[in-house]
Amino acid sequence: MLYRLLADALVAFHFAFIVFVVAGGALALVRLGWAIVHLPSVAWAAWTEFTGTICPLTPWEQSLRRAAGDAGYSGGFIDHYLVPIIYPPGLTPGTQLALGAFVVALNIVVYAMVWRRHRKDSRIGV
Repeated sequence: MLYRLLADALVAFHFAFIVFVVAGGALALVRLGWAIVHLPSVAWAAWTEFTGTICPLTPWEQSLRRAAGDAGYSGGFIDHYLVPIIYPPGLTPGTQLALGAFVVALNIVVYAMVWRRHRKDSRIGV
């Protein structure tokens, strides 16, 4: 039971990290300090997508599931809803490159907005 709960918590954390990578730049629009945490997260996510590297959270989660006696991703809210988002079926290297490019392009746009806002605020003394 404990291993299953830990595996579920790890999947939830993994999902939250993905959401942060995709949408966390908006936090930097509100408070510039978020960029210190967000930019390395984007770099990690893009690197894993571009190189096809498996995130260390994935084998850790799978080993927790094995320790819990699970054979796969069946049952429960987290398994049913979050796992297919994090581990989509048919994920190919080409799809991973496209996802990585999307994350990088999205964050270039967001951080251009952050830079413009910060530059504007510093000129008016805010």
